[in-house]
Amino acid sequence: MECTEIILTGHALARMFARAISPRQVREVVAAGEIIAEYPDDQPHPSRLLLGTVGGRALHVVAARDDATGRCYVITVYEPDPAKWEPGFKRRKR
Repeated sequence: MECTEIILTGHALARMFARAISPRQVREVVAAGEIIAEYPDDQPHPSRLLLGTVGGRALHVVAARDDATGRCYVITVYEPDPAKWEPGFKRRKR
């Protein structure tokens, strides 16, 4: 996801702190992660669920991009739960 700037929301920062996820790890996922879901109707900007692996740890990052400025707003960050996600963490279990 191309971003001119990455902004961590208060919610994302709280989740990162609780889950021991660093800003560097989040930046890596935003820069090189795979888009596994898109939410075009999210407001105020469409968002995407990104999957990345940093240091052997799978991470999901939900980020919204303001197309007018190129800024990306990180909404939340988490380590996907294998009980809820298919192997590879790209699809939720049914």
